[in-house]
Amino acid sequence: MEILAEEFTAAGHQVKVATQVAAEVERDHDYEIVRLPTLKSYVQLLRWSDVCLCANVSLRGLPPMIIARTPVVVSHQGTYDSPGRFSILSEFKKTVARFSHSICCSEAVQSHIPGRSVVIPNTYRSSVFKEYSDVIKDLDIVFVGRLVSDKGVSDLIEAMGELGRGSFRPRLSIVGDGPERPAILTRVGELGLGPQVTFTGVKTGSDLARFVARHRVMAIPSRWAEPFGIVALEGIACGCAVVGTALGGLPEAIGPCGITVPNADSSAMGRALRSLLEDDSLCADYRSSAMVHLARHSRPEVAGSYLRVLESAARFSSRATDPSFPTYE
Repeated sequence: MEILAEEFTAAGHQVKVATQVAAEVERDHDYEIVRLPTLKSYVQLLRWSDVCLCANVSLRGLPPMIIARTPVVVSHQGTYDSPGRFSILSEFKKTVARFSHSICCSEAVQSHIPGRSVVIPNTYRSSVFKEYSDVIKDLDIVFVGRLVSDKGVSDLIEAMGELGRGSFRPRLSIVGDGPERPAILTRVGELGLGPQVTFTGVKTGSDLARFVARHRVMAIPSRWAEPFGIVALEGIACGCAVVGTALGGLPEAIGPCGITVPNADSSAMGRALRSLLEDDSLCADYRSSAMVHLARHSRPEVAGSYLRVLESAARFSSRATDPSFPTYE
């Protein structure tokens, strides 16, 4: 959403961002940010605007939206489903989505969102995540993400163990932190993977991008159905082939630039990793598709697609409330 705000502003639009996130370290922006808005200030912002872009269905934002009657476009970055149980809250959000102008980040998400919607994939920071001419690919596999059970790092460690039993011992870099770190460290020790696995902690910005670019392969072993997977775009942009899991929108993010395997299948994950690391030409084939694949996810392309939907929603609202408003084809 930050990238979209930057692109909308660069295109000449006035942008104001309302967020429930309090400032940590405020940076300079070319648009106004209103943090922790009151009901009154939220309504005033909505009435100021021609159209509101909302990140997911916001129940907190629903009352001011109803009061202001500003046209709203919802960008759905998840499905609102509660696996294995019925949730009144989830069903209510889906009902709201049914009557909204909707954008879905992937076809996988779209299949769970009722009503009409358009798929516009997510973008990434191409100025940061790219190949660096002074960076040598001297490392094998990288994982980037929070160390939580849903991200499937434990499956990746099991895959590394199976590869080791087959006398294939690649190096793995784990970038990130989280509550599963102690358990993962223990399992690494049990499998004798200590010399192969490096925990770097959290990295961000160009420091992260340059580190990712040193690797030949990015592993995304998620156990759950990722709605999309921006990290895959970042890895591809840094010159990695990707091995990721097959549920959700992650295969759409990977596209023709890698391999997908069944979720929670460490053996399949290990085989895919080995096939890429043992065959430079196969890796090169996947990397050769990166330019065309990433073009669809470029900042101008994604922002332009969003603007067309926003403009359509604003025109639709104006026609509905003003019979004299001109018709656009």
